[in-house]
Amino acid sequence: MSYLPQVTEKKDKVLTEKQQAFLDNLIQTGGDPKKAAELAGYSGNYHQVIKALKQEVIELASDVLARSAPQAAFKLVDIMNSDAPIPQVSNKLTAAQTILDRVGVTKNDKLDVTHKAAGGIFILPEKAPIDVGAEDIEYEEEETTLYAGEDNSPQ
Repeated sequence: MSYLPQVTEKKDKVLTEKQQAFLDNLIQTGGDPKKAAELAGYSGNYHQVIKALKQEVIELASDVLARSAPQAAFKLVDIMNSDAPIPQVSNKLTAAQTILDRVGVTKNDKLDVTHKAAGGIFILPEKAPIDVGAEDIEYEEEETTLYAGEDNSPQ
């Protein structure tokens, strides 16, 4: 039974029987790649199998999280509605929230961008040039000498 038909179709990658068995056994073993490799018939280094199937393993992990999302959602509701003390409640809350975050069920920050204008485009008239009249004025500076003790401020 294949858990990843859409992944192989997208990339046109054909998996061998051993590779497909590894992915299937990865589910059966609860995510233990060493046991999954042994059950699929690989001997020795299972890291090469994971490296070769990296994208498929990531898709498989996403699928597992997506399947666990409803359980995580119900766990959050159960914790919220429970009057009895729940052991390790903070760990359970964190795990449920993490699963929901990773599958895309998060709180939404909504921004209301509603435009309520009654008309279409408002066209302004052409700007008319403004003529500012100014005249040149000449003035003379007066010399003032300040002596100690005198007040030359205007009165």
